[in-house]
Amino acid sequence: MNRSIVLALFLALSLAVTGLRADDLPADTSKVHLFLLVGQSNMAGRGQVTDEDRKPIPRIFMLTKSGEWKPAGAPLHFDKSSAGVGIGREFAKQIAEADPTITIGLIPCAAGGSPISTWEPGGYHGQTTSHPYDDTIRRAKLAMKSGVLKGILWHQGESDSKLELAAVYETKLHELIARLRKELNAESVPFIAGQMGQFKERPWSEDKKRVDQAHRDIAEKVKHAAFVNSDGLSHKGDQVHFDSQSYREFGRRYATAFQKLVEHSSDKK
Repeated sequence: MNRSIVLALFLALSLAVTGLRADDLPADTSKVHLFLLVGQSNMAGRGQVTDEDRKPIPRIFMLTKSGEWKPAGAPLHFDKSSAGVGIGREFAKQIAEADPTITIGLIPCAAGGSPISTWEPGGYHGQTTSHPYDDTIRRAKLAMKSGVLKGILWHQGESDSKLELAAVYETKLHELIARLRKELNAESVPFIAGQMGQFKERPWSEDKKRVDQAHRDIAEKVKHAAFVNSDGLSHKGDQVHFDSQSYREFGRRYATAFQKLVEHSSDKK
């Protein structure tokens, strides 16, 4: 068989396996910076989507449910039909604008309503009929054929703000971070945890305060980690999920926290 035909067939097979099209991402994988979006509904996003939110942003892609790369328009996630504007797209926009030499690849993996116990190997989440941790590892490894994992963005905690669950939340969170980093060979990849919504109409219980404290303490107890506050952000009317404007602001705060972590790490070298 002609060598050129063999090469063409090999390329086609490779693209089919990875779910990529040849013209999606730069060939230089070092210039493709990947970010995992993990947690529950406030990471998946529940904000109202406008036409502007659907428009492609240069150099920002998302990994679809089927494992293909496409321009990152809202909603990024597919966990539930209510998925909408979230944190990830605005985060990516800030990172891309700060470095015009890179392309961003977002890996949406959040599952609305998922407690942290489902973010363990074999864990199953009935609401989304998914295996949050196992699905994340599978999708991350697929994406990493096209780029380099640069950060893990986490927003979760509402489902664990109960007496028995809050008591073990910090331990499980630290175990999750270590497990993700080990399995993805990403020991020094920044982990950014966002604060749950602070809404006066829905005062926090002591259990929710305990989960929040685990997030607040992450920068002191875990290497290459940061906490992002939700001060002043608003809900969409349900006292749980942020509105679209707040999600965008939250994305900017995540980006600032990430950039500070990277700068701090560079200063130490």
